[in-house]
Amino acid sequence: MKILIPDTADIAPADLPGHEVVRYDAQAPVPQEHADAQVLVDWGTPLDVLQETARRLTRVELVQALAAGPDAVLKAGFRQEAVLCAGIGLHTLTVAEHALALMLHLVRQLPAAARSQEKHLWDQQLGGLQPLHPEGRLTTLLDARVLIWGFGAIGQHLAGLCTAMGSTVTGVARSAGERGGYPVVTPEQLPEQLPETDVLVLILPHDPATERALDRERLDALPPHAFVVNVGRGSTVDEDALVDALTSGSIAGAAIDVASREPLPADAALWTAPNLTITPHMAGGRPIGGGELLRENLEALAGGGEFTNRVERSGAPA
Repeated sequence: MKILIPDTADIAPADLPGHEVVRYDAQAPVPQEHADAQVLVDWGTPLDVLQETARRLTRVELVQALAAGPDAVLKAGFRQEAVLCAGIGLHTLTVAEHALALMLHLVRQLPAAARSQEKHLWDQQLGGLQPLHPEGRLTTLLDARVLIWGFGAIGQHLAGLCTAMGSTVTGVARSAGERGGYPVVTPEQLPEQLPETDVLVLILPHDPATERALDRERLDALPPHAFVVNVGRGSTVDEDALVDALTSGSIAGAAIDVASREPLPADAALWTAPNLTITPHMAGGRPIGGGELLRENLEALAGGGEFTNRVERSGAPA
């Protein structure tokens, strides 16, 4: 089979023996000379370019996205006969690592330390003798109550990291029970959970059901010492309500790796919100295991087996 690999992916042609592998420019439509390709790997191609590629690939049978979210390949308009697969699981380690970094950044008061450094000030209130659990403040993940909303592979891996740091973790998912050894509640149970939460981490996908899931009412339910971290999708947070919560001090701080509009406009209120750390969607960006996932789905394509991370045209993984 002819397989098109973008120059943004580190999948080596040598890892796909027996196939004709063509490397293409991810920022440009696939050349017309390769319109007969049966397999396309997508990673980092702009939507308008991907749509043009979809129009050209009239024989494509498998589209393997390396992004966890299938939004782009669903919108691109590939022919109905093509199987669409997402890159779920390829970003688990890096996103969980970044989420933990943001959590530690907040609780260990690194923003305050950075501000002191800019002033050339050795702040005795940050260093020296400190209580482990000061009244009304969270300064460690030891004994912290962490609520992870979106408890898939990334959430469960992050839970293990938090447990290693001494935290107590509860997951939030569409169905309650236990996952990976952790208790899981539903969003309907959040009114009981939020007032007892020290750190709320969101790892929610973009979906009509998750639109502004963290709204003003839920932000208000958090205690004043709580921190919020979002490494899912920007659409899942009511950003105006978040700015208000930070400005009023109803929560202690937040860190976001995503925004409802990306790049975040220079005049967005988020930039000047107090006690907010912003990273430019840098949690993932380095899929791990893309070659192995592609080989699994190539075997399924050739042998009529079950595809990994297959996405239905409705948008939900099969």
